[in-house]
Amino acid sequence: MKHHNTLEFAQEQDKKDPLGAYRKKFHIPQHEGEDCVYFCGNSLGLQPKSVDSFIQQELADWKKFGVEGHFKGKNAWLYYHHFLNEAAAKIVGAKPIEVVVMNSLTVNLHLMLVTFYRPTAKRYKILVEGGAFPSDQYAVETQSRFHGFNPDEAVVEMLPRANEKTLRTEDIVAKIEELGDELALVMFGGVNYYTGQAFDIKSITEAGHKVGAKVGFDLAHAAGNILLNLHDDDVDFAVWCSYKYLNSGPGGTSGVFVHERFAKDKTLHRFAGWWGHNEKDRFLMEKGFVPMHGAAGWQLSNAQIFPMAIHRASLEIFEEVGMPALRQKSKNLIAYLEFLIETFNQEQNQINIEIITPKTSKDRGSQLSLVIDKGGKKLFELLTQHGVIADWREPDVIRIAAVPLYNSFEDCYKFYTLLKKAS
Repeated sequence: MKHHNTLEFAQEQDKKDPLGAYRKKFHIPQHEGEDCVYFCGNSLGLQPKSVDSFIQQELADWKKFGVEGHFKGKNAWLYYHHFLNEAAAKIVGAKPIEVVVMNSLTVNLHLMLVTFYRPTAKRYKILVEGGAFPSDQYAVETQSRFHGFNPDEAVVEMLPRANEKTLRTEDIVAKIEELGDELALVMFGGVNYYTGQAFDIKSITEAGHKVGAKVGFDLAHAAGNILLNLHDDDVDFAVWCSYKYLNSGPGGTSGVFVHERFAKDKTLHRFAGWWGHNEKDRFLMEKGFVPMHGAAGWQLSNAQIFPMAIHRASLEIFEEVGMPALRQKSKNLIAYLEFLIETFNQEQNQINIEIITPKTSKDRGSQLSLVIDKGGKKLFELLTQHGVIADWREPDVIRIAAVPLYNSFEDCYKFYTLLKKAS
């Protein structure tokens, strides 16, 4: 498609957009009486307008039934996590038995590492992407130390080549092969939070398994953003949050994937809680943990009903739209936004914006990471004053995300005009 840096072009694309009406299903923050340019869905997604009704239903059942809401409520709380499994599984390319919604992201990551990081004196190393999100770094650091290893030796960071911003898949595979039988775990993000690079999950998983390592992913920036096929890609485990692209509220509940091949393996090491115990016998209150089959066997405590209700409201929208349609619009939005930024660079010579996110659509999601050659923080602050909600990450990146459920081509054009105004 030939792009044009005009309002008329952007509005025409919005008229043609089959998903354009979904913007009205979300609350858009306001600036001086108009919709903000909200490009921060990679940090916190917007609130679906349907959330109120989902929350009110559970409040009403709590009010009416008290504890009996676990059994008599419209959505019996005892089984609430079941109501989310199928929709969540579709988002990550999994079977329902492989997915459960519970806890929060880093809690779930630690629970997965208890099971899948089982180091020995020889096989103890963890390969991570350099500059992974701090929570992931802290998790692997403390897990390696918990097992008696020095994190400086156990945790291997994979860095880009000199003068490059992102990692090459062939270099990741080569590093996995180099570490060989010393490698216990490959733990990558699905999409790097800083650069916006989407990793080749299938190739990384195949390489890890070839040398005998377990392979897991933090999909905080990937779930609801890119197309995922966790089951077919043979991933061992994955975790994700629901408050970014999945629009399920600040601190929202988290998702877990555990591959079906582990579904009935009772010998796996894990930390147990009563909600993961065999559902039929849970209320017998007896000793002796018997895990439920599948990812549900990693649950600890009662379902978080109110966060899950918010998540359910959002998942209903994802079910209606489908990830393929969302991904196609995402590609179109980001391509247009990239064109406008490149046009901005050509039109003036005061500053230059470098896009460090990969150019190919298969290697990125809905985010562009921008490095400004001078005055980046000041430019970010000026954009904020003009009604752009984006994200600054130290030391020098402005992250912008055009989320297909509620962002428009006109949002992209407005960002371009405000960029010119702010600079």
